[in-house]
Formats: sequence, structure tokens, C-alpha cells
Amino acid sequence: QVQVVESGGGLVQAGESLQLSCTVHGLTFGNYAMAWFRQAPGKQREGVSCINSDGEYTYYTDSVKGRFTISRDNDKNTLYLQMSDLKPQDTAMYICAVGNWVAGPLLPAEYSYWGQGTQVTVSS
Repeated sequence: QVQVVESGGGLVQAGESLQLSCTVHGLTFGNYAMAWFRQAPGKQREGVSCINSDGEYTYYTDSVKGRFTISRDNDKNTLYLQMSDLKPQDTAMYICAVGNWVAGPLLPAEYSYWGQGTQVTVSS
């Protein structure tokens, strides 16, 4: 019923930029917090960034602060992650999630719906 679909991933060189998008259908998008997680092969899923329902509050994990910007367009049911100055260590599957706003480190238990992910690969 609820569909969460990411797009925008790809292969880029270190230092380049990329914007990810996530569209959500099947719920009132503007009533929910949204988040981006990422997972690299052999690594645990890591919370990257989250944004509350109206976009007033955001949170970023330390490794992406100053480089990534999360935003949303509630009229388009779309979440974005603008990634700048990409580094090889950013390489991962980026996964969009729908849930509740919690300040601080992202908690997977607060998110009810998940997308399948979009792959971001950064070469040196």
C-alpha cells in the first residue's frame, strides 16, 4: 500500500555532487518525518540524515555535515538528499525511510516504511 521509491544514484568521482530523490505514495507525506540511511557491503546500516514533517528541523551524522543537505517538497511527496564533495567512503546503498521525528542519532525503530535503495558509488 505504501510505496517508497528512491532514485538518483550513480557512479561519480570523488569531489563531485549528486542528488538523490525519494517519492512516497500511500500516506499523507506531509505528516511524517523522513530519513536517509545508507549501507555498504559488510557494514551495518548507518543513519545519514533526517528531517521533520514540515522541514523545520534536520539532523546529520557527523561524517556528512557540511557536505549533505536534506530537504523535502511536501506538494510533490518527495524527499531529497543533495550530496556534495562526495568521498569514496560515501559509497553505499542509500535507503529512504518514513517515520517519526527524533532529534539526535537516527533510530531505525522510529521508521515504519522503507525503500529498496539507490546505489551511490564514488571512485577516487
